[in-house]
Amino acid sequence: MTTSITLIRPDDWHLHLRDGAMLQAVAPESARHFSRAIIMPNLVPPVVTGAEATAYRDRIRAALPEGAEFTPLMTLYLTEDTDADDLAAAHRDGIITAVKLYPAGATTNSASGVRDFDKVRPVLERMAEIGCPLCVHGEVTDPEIDIFDREAVFIDRILDPIRRATPGLRVVMEHITTKQGADYAQSGGPDLGATITVQHLMLDRNDMLVGGMRPHYYCLPILKRREHREALRAAATSGNAQIFLGTDSAPHPTHAKESECCSAGCFTAPIAMSCLAEVFEEEGALDKLEGFASRNGPAFYRLPENTGTITLTKGDPITIPAAVTLGEVNVTVFDPGQPLHWSVTA
Repeated sequence: MTTSITLIRPDDWHLHLRDGAMLQAVAPESARHFSRAIIMPNLVPPVVTGAEATAYRDRIRAALPEGAEFTPLMTLYLTEDTDADDLAAAHRDGIITAVKLYPAGATTNSASGVRDFDKVRPVLERMAEIGCPLCVHGEVTDPEIDIFDREAVFIDRILDPIRRATPGLRVVMEHITTKQGADYAQSGGPDLGATITVQHLMLDRNDMLVGGMRPHYYCLPILKRREHREALRAAATSGNAQIFLGTDSAPHPTHAKESECCSAGCFTAPIAMSCLAEVFEEEGALDKLEGFASRNGPAFYRLPENTGTITLTKGDPITIPAAVTLGEVNVTVFDPGQPLHWSVTA
């Protein structure tokens, strides 16, 4: 029986750190176990220029504990008014690693997102030319489309046509949640990657809805049927190099999660690696965890693997912190709904 595994230090290819007091509270949690993270730009107002990305990067660095070895990889928020020259300069100068596409209204702070995809085609073509990846929140927002079908419709209606019209555009399907998403990602070739979150590997919509609504499991894209969770587990543990970790750890104040109209997001950063070790052990695939968490993401983004390591050790169930607090900030930590036996020990 395996009781200890050592991995190349992992990266998080989809992370929300917010800003201000929230940033101060949550940034140390990701820096504890991860070396790098793709930082989401959906602040209010959003990060839309190279100068704004630089300023946000500096605020993140200032929020890290002294001596932390954590690199924020910045992104720009794609709008219908994005300046392709500014984007290209920011990518050339190493200020940004990618650009994020939010369909308008799809998730938290996405009101400035894209409504008319024809208006961003010139920017996408420029990104294909310079090799800048596009990170996609893959859901349509049409009111006639059921919320549980939004991802599958997005693939057919928007993503596949964009990729066909823009050869060479490198795309990351972020936080895939369906069998359709997993199948498409694994058959899309070297210019297509996909991230999977902790909560979508561990939970399905029954966990959120049966016996009462559990607001801390509410996220977007929303949890799906068990068959979709099983497809995501199979993809994550398959060894497929196009699939990698993006926690989509998304902190909200506890009172906002427990309100009448609760905020969407799961704050998984403090226990993400413990959760993943549990999942991969359950699937008989601990030998695939390093690829998913530490190797596949750098390969897709054409970055070197990290040189450090972390060690996870199996033992008695760990104590999961109820919340992360700093001053008036209180953020409830994701509860996986089962005991976790793996902890990061080195």
